[in-house]
Amino acid sequence: MEFACSHVVCNWKPKPQARLSEQGECATVSFLDVPGVGRRSLQCQPTERLFSRASRDYDNRIAVIPKGPDRPLCGAAESLLPPPIPPRQKSRLERSWSPHPAPTPSHPRIPPPLPPRTSQRRTGCLNVDVNVVSVNVGRLVDLKNIAVPVGSSPSLQCRRCSAAVSQLSNIDHNQGGSDWSCEFCSQHNRFDSSSSASLMPSHDVLYLHEDADGDYVNLEDLLVVFCVDISGSMCVTAEVEISNAINKPVHVSRLQSIQDAIQRSLNFLLQTCPRGRVALVTFNDEVTVYGDGTGIPLMLKEWELMDFDFLMSQGQQFTCPRCVEESIDTLRCRVQEMREHGSTALGPAALVSIAMASRYSGSKVIICTDGLANTGLGYIDDACQSSSYFYRNLANEAAEKGVIVSVLTFEGTDCRLAEVGRLADRTGGRVNIVNINNVSSEIQSVLEDNVIATNVKATFLIAEGMYFKYEDHSHHRLVKEIGNVTEDLEITFQFGIKESSLQNFLERDKVPFQLQLDFKTRDLQRATRILSLEKSVAPDSSLVKDSLNVAVLGVHCAQLTARLTMDGRVREAHKEVLAQRELLQDMGERNQEEDVYENWIHTMAVICDDLSSTPQSQSREGEKKSLGSTMKVLSDEVANVVYRFKRANSIMLKKKGQ
Repeated sequence: MEFACSHVVCNWKPKPQARLSEQGECATVSFLDVPGVGRRSLQCQPTERLFSRASRDYDNRIAVIPKGPDRPLCGAAESLLPPPIPPRQKSRLERSWSPHPAPTPSHPRIPPPLPPRTSQRRTGCLNVDVNVVSVNVGRLVDLKNIAVPVGSSPSLQCRRCSAAVSQLSNIDHNQGGSDWSCEFCSQHNRFDSSSSASLMPSHDVLYLHEDADGDYVNLEDLLVVFCVDISGSMCVTAEVEISNAINKPVHVSRLQSIQDAIQRSLNFLLQTCPRGRVALVTFNDEVTVYGDGTGIPLMLKEWELMDFDFLMSQGQQFTCPRCVEESIDTLRCRVQEMREHGSTALGPAALVSIAMASRYSGSKVIICTDGLANTGLGYIDDACQSSSYFYRNLANEAAEKGVIVSVLTFEGTDCRLAEVGRLADRTGGRVNIVNINNVSSEIQSVLEDNVIATNVKATFLIAEGMYFKYEDHSHHRLVKEIGNVTEDLEITFQFGIKESSLQNFLERDKVPFQLQLDFKTRDLQRATRILSLEKSVAPDSSLVKDSLNVAVLGVHCAQLTARLTMDGRVREAHKEVLAQRELLQDMGERNQEEDVYENWIHTMAVICDDLSSTPQSQSREGEKKSLGSTMKVLSDEVANVVYRFKRANSIMLKKKGQ
């Protein structure tokens, strides 16, 4: 776990300014702008009691004495007043000469020049909440070269919040067992002697469960399914750059570029993973399943494209493809025989492809399309909400089976990427808009993204009295279903302190944190990794400005704003980006990260313009409906950026212009 700040900031704000009145025996202090309280006034004691030292050992407060024309000073107040300062007398030299002579009509007085502006930092509190933690999930679930204690039985957990016993726990051992008061929820837990003997108190520990799911799995036995659009729009051509002696422009269609990219991918898989399996599925107004190309293709059309269970069973029961070194020749012939015609049955083709790949954990489905789904299941229509439900349900099915889905579309097209991209966003795949020149390199990048773990679930625990921001609840325990994890996956959490518990945390020195990761490895080994640590407490962010981790804040800002945009909270996301840019400018950290934020700010402005220009935003009720369907309003270019920033990581932000 990596925190954006060295301390937990309580977000404590300075007390409001006080104003003393000059009427009566008592001074009236008026408090203005008190959050959640409003306007309040407090009657103080008379003046003589304000300056009394009898009730305290020392007095370092500034004395404020009400003034009035009819109120003379006396007693202790008079003894505290210093004598008046005598007026300063000018010397003879000062009276005879002055560096600034009196102004005249011909020689007016010119003010001195302004001093040069310095780059000193402001000393006030930051406008950005720095209570952020980043978790590199890909690194934590990778069991290669791991150097942490390994146990075979699960750790003891709290009966109330499920926190695990760790190095932070205060355990009282006695003859009858052990007593433990949970450091997260203060729940008292009692363990017997046999359970106490299996304790592994450490800040980082890994548990390998004895019960594995299923039989032995060959890690090289994975499946790659190419799901290719061969509708009529795939015949559109574009000029490509080819160096030849004729120097004439060469035009290549979208389908031809996909064919060339698949041929290159087959050669790449033959060299890197010869025992892997490859299958081919094409779709237009019907779905054709070729598999490895050695058998009779399966044709699905008409009513079959509307039956979810039927399509799922057909994909699961299709003949298992052979390894690529045995089927590469027939696959090359099938790829070259593809011809474009018809409409776009994208939904049924994606369903069949995911069903085929679900037999092998860690398999991949690569969808290449250039058109809007308009046939069969997943038909996208603005007047119907069924497409959103279909792609969300299909994405959950793929994530549960450990299948990674990537979606590639062509630039200049409208595929409603905001809807179809849910498949990649939920399963850990890639969403990208390609062109004819770079489609081959993008497919190879997808093939290089290997799954490290599947069915990953993260449980994050913080102290009671704290909460997670931008979540559906205000509890101190957060559970996230991550699904498939690749090596570069990072997730961020933002937490805060409740107003009712603020004073309690200001009096504490440290607060605990714990992360629990439950996952399955590629060989179906169930494992749990638990990390625990403590962080010091600071009253406000002005004290820790020099210890901020800009990389963590940058990744969190990208992921948070993308998530808010997908939820329809675009204005709020725009404010987060502007606040993050202001922080970078305040810290003098203008570098490649800020260039990324400039591009993201421009994207957010485009999203806001798109929403404000929709007819639904004319009324209050229509605006709510517009924000609720934000992902349908977004263009493919904007949706592509949103999905990429939703899976941002520190490596991505270091690449300029990414």
